[in-house]
Amino acid sequence: MNKSLFVALLLSLLVSPAFADNSRQPDSLSIKIGQMLMIGFRGMEAGDGSTIAADIRERRIGGVVLFDYDVQSATPIRNIESTEQLRQLTSELQMLSAIPLFIAIDQEGGRVCRLKPSRGFPPTVSAASLGKLDNADSTRQAAGSTAALLASLGVNMNLAPDVDVNVNPNNPVIGKLDRSFSADPAVVARQARIFVDAFHQHGIIAALKHFPGHGSSTTDTHKDFTDVTATWSRAELKPYRTLIRDGYDDPVMTAHVFNAKLDSLYPATLSKATIDGVLRRQLGFRGVVLSDDMQMKAIADRYGLEEAIRLAIDAGVDVLIFGNNVSYDPDIASKATGIIRRLVEQGAITPERINESYRRIMALKNRTITPRP
Repeated sequence: MNKSLFVALLLSLLVSPAFADNSRQPDSLSIKIGQMLMIGFRGMEAGDGSTIAADIRERRIGGVVLFDYDVQSATPIRNIESTEQLRQLTSELQMLSAIPLFIAIDQEGGRVCRLKPSRGFPPTVSAASLGKLDNADSTRQAAGSTAALLASLGVNMNLAPDVDVNVNPNNPVIGKLDRSFSADPAVVARQARIFVDAFHQHGIIAALKHFPGHGSSTTDTHKDFTDVTATWSRAELKPYRTLIRDGYDDPVMTAHVFNAKLDSLYPATLSKATIDGVLRRQLGFRGVVLSDDMQMKAIADRYGLEEAIRLAIDAGVDVLIFGNNVSYDPDIASKATGIIRRLVEQGAITPERINESYRRIMALKNRTITPRP
């Protein structure tokens, strides 16, 4: 089916009273809310009795995120075992969904690599190594190899490239892991552009991260509150400014960093001043905004689930990621969809705000994901 026709038909169904009144189908608000969630899960397959199958079929979640290691159980038994197994898993996931899914992974290269050589996948090179070379051909080859591999596996979104500027080389979650291309924002932007172009050549959606900049931090948002007020500078916005100015319209992922220079109350993921004010209004970004994992401790330890969801959506986040790995809750999709619906019914979030995110999400899917025949 033609992609534009697919989305046009879907949108017509969602505004049809007959569709909304059919008790055997979820109403249009349920579908829109579901599309705003990206969920992690346990399992090498997605059988009919699995939690993820129910989340896709009943809660209409819009995406999943895959991991190779289960943090809570401290075991490498999660979603990825081999090439053939992963290809089968992504096929099963898509077959469960009436709307094509975002199937996302963190395959940055180097140490942040879910597809490891120990499981039969090719070795990768870190962003730091590529940035040090700053050679377009080398970067293009590395990015193209990653993109071709993901496409062959049925993964359509890579939560990369990391465009954090390497302000603090001792940063425990960026610099020390060689995730940043460079301390020079121009090199970061140049390298990232090659990655994005290579991804697009293979039908892979990119995601710039972590907005508005995590490269100067001294602590890890996975583990604790992270304040970059004293170390962050506007130079960390330059890669975003350059890429958005040049037409970048794939997703941007937020950071959970607190930055009083931009918002004296909330970390970036929950900050309207940062997402709506800086990213959208100042930098002109019109695409999908992804949250970083909402279960990371920088958020989860300081905000209740309902408060965090409300603030993130009000701030401008379109897709809330619950990786279900830093902590594990098999009911997280059900809880999140229930909370969002309740917030809409109570007037804490407007229907139009949900519609804004839904339109952005569906526009991205229409542009990038080929529906099943």
